[in-house]
Amino acid sequence: MDFSTIKLCILPLLLAITLHEAAHGFVASWLGDDTAKKKRRVTLNPLRHIDPVGTLLIPGGLILAGSPMLFGYAKPVPVNFRNLRHPRRDSLLVALAGPATNLVLAFISALLLHLDAFVTPEQAPFLFQSLYISITVNVVLAVFNMLPLMPLDGGRVLNALLPEQLARIHAKTERTGIFIVFLLFLVPRLLHLDLHLAYYLIAVPADVVRDLVLHAAFIGNS
Repeated sequence: MDFSTIKLCILPLLLAITLHEAAHGFVASWLGDDTAKKKRRVTLNPLRHIDPVGTLLIPGGLILAGSPMLFGYAKPVPVNFRNLRHPRRDSLLVALAGPATNLVLAFISALLLHLDAFVTPEQAPFLFQSLYISITVNVVLAVFNMLPLMPLDGGRVLNALLPEQLARIHAKTERTGIFIVFLLFLVPRLLHLDLHLAYYLIAVPADVVRDLVLHAAFIGNS
């Protein structure tokens, strides 16, 4: 990624992360838990959601190192699931709120491509490149977060759907889940194994979802 590409990514990435995390807090507050609201995390201020290590140091270090894969995370929104009115059902809704918000943002970005009826991509290259990057960033973020590993949103969705006894066992993996993600994606590359897990688990489904988003945004247009 060159510097011009990084500049194009900054605004879509900040919006994607900020609204993803704010959505978790908003839905949790709506369903009975005001922990995030008390900690001022139900906000569109990106500074409240940036994690110095996960949002800045890790992605920045990977870019400087010329890594083919970027990885990072925002500061998780605090949620006390016991405060939710229906803890198992509502925890599923809280978890889905983030990825769902990213898909909505991707769809809105795709709809804004219709601005080419008023201004051409050649006249406003920054705008259209940012919109395409926004679609990709939001789709990838949604797909990545739906991996069924704690503490990712997909892991919380799986936990809410599991029988109670299995859910308790699965919940104990929360502290090790992020290390499992690192192992899945980095160890094969370090050992020069031809597994391409990031490609099959993220890139392939993200391409499918991105195509669906673009198709939905352009239905009725030839």
